Amino acid sequence: MDINSLPDDPAVLKSVIADHQAHIAELEKRIRLFNLIIYGPKSEKRARTGQEQQLSLFDEAEQTVEEHTPQTFEEACAPAHTRGKRGRRPIPSDLPRVTVVHDLPEAEKTCPCGAALTRIGEEISEKLDIVPAKIQVIRHIRPKYACRACEGVEGDGPTVKTASMPPQIIPQGIVTPGLLAHVAVAKYADALPLYRQEDQFARLGLDVSRGTLAGWMIRAAKACEPLIAMIIAEIRSGPIVNMDETTVQVLAEPGRANTTKSFMWVARGGTPGKPVVLFRYHPTRAGSVAAGILGDFKGYLQTDGYSGYEALGEREGLRHLGCMAHVRRKFVEVEKSAGKKAKGGTAHAVLDLIGKLYGVEHQAEKQKLGPEQIKALRAEKSRPILDTLKALFDARVTTTPPKSLLGKAIGYALKQWGRLLVYLEDGRLRPDNNLAENAIRPFAVGRKNWLFSGHPRGADASATLYSLIETAKANDLEPYRYLRHLFEHLPTATSDAQRKALLPQYIDPKRLIIPA
Repeated sequence: MDINSLPDDPAVLKSVIADHQAHIAELEKRIRLFNLIIYGPKSEKRARTGQEQQLSLFDEAEQTVEEHTPQTFEEACAPAHTRGKRGRRPIPSDLPRVTVVHDLPEAEKTCPCGAALTRIGEEISEKLDIVPAKIQVIRHIRPKYACRACEGVEGDGPTVKTASMPPQIIPQGIVTPGLLAHVAVAKYADALPLYRQEDQFARLGLDVSRGTLAGWMIRAAKACEPLIAMIIAEIRSGPIVNMDETTVQVLAEPGRANTTKSFMWVARGGTPGKPVVLFRYHPTRAGSVAAGILGDFKGYLQTDGYSGYEALGEREGLRHLGCMAHVRRKFVEVEKSAGKKAKGGTAHAVLDLIGKLYGVEHQAEKQKLGPEQIKALRAEKSRPILDTLKALFDARVTTTPPKSLLGKAIGYALKQWGRLLVYLEDGRLRPDNNLAENAIRPFAVGRKNWLFSGHPRGADASATLYSLIETAKANDLEPYRYLRHLFEHLPTATSDAQRKALLPQYIDPKRLIIPA
């Protein structure tokens, strides 16, 4: 600011200085927030004061869904012998046991009186061990048969007969379903890049390049495409869909620079109790991508406030929900940026009210209420809290600079307000889009390790395998056991009914047995 341009009138000058100081204060808040984003903890949990901790003993419904349930007053005052003891978790009983007996030498089994000691019991302690992975080769031997009498001239068939090889997920490949599942789960469930797996296999004595591993993933994903089409159909036929998207860098995209951002979209839906998760790679973030995934879907669609979803509009049969977690996140940022001055401010009050909303959700979950009961509970307890929240936003929006962090948070909440209330209509709905965010999180974690996809074919293959693994996890299936089962049985599935039976939501976990 040029000092010569400052006004001479003291009142006007004070106004200019006040505006300048407010601008500086806002910039300081943003710098504080950026520092917290870079160097601070990533958790959005709020530190509770001593008074809040005391109140939590009496008012359990005040707690947010992110925090563990505190002790109730009765639990805190219970006799010591009735409280649950903390300690080492028991070793699972289904793990195989190897017995090692530590016995006394024969010379020590004699009493000083001369009589032989009698075994009266035993002390047992258990310790965990691990058997390192090992590579083995499965030899397929097919005996050949021929007729020595006529040498095959009497028949029209082949002169030499052998049994056919069982169908394979990768025909004429050297990889078994077990090894294929191991590589896929390591990369897509455990975020272990292929170049690190290449090193692991080398330590086990197997020379296999990352290019070969990538080729296996692409060919396995290609074989699973019919299942992805079925997952899409299930999402479109379900009552609720949660959607989200995140960035991915893909090399060798036609007509695009390698540094250009592409996107991985995720949709979670399907029949209640049998959820499916779909990942789809696309070069753009256009709303038409979401429309293409949804197709003719009719029901509830829950997303964040990204404008691309506006392309879907409020078409007939589609009810759009907002995400309370995104609203909360913006006010957490405001509170963090304010530092010690946050207590007692608008952001603090908003977060307290949102905490009460999640307290109602926690109460419904703890009591295992049905959809109609949840709807009634929300009408009784959540609706008044939301009315208070809306009144607070309306009161602050006129006095808060719209470009400040608080102003942007309030503006976002008011813009989404109609959609934030939709979850009150149906007890099956949730106040936030965390189901989709949780489904996409493994991809975001993996992206930090493998950084990019080398080709669009690789990105498509990743989307397919992420879809199957996350759907398996959503249905409480262990990913390796499921993929091994799938890769073993998919080659012999010749009808849509047989392929559909291989989807995670239709598989009994007891069938996923790994042969010894």
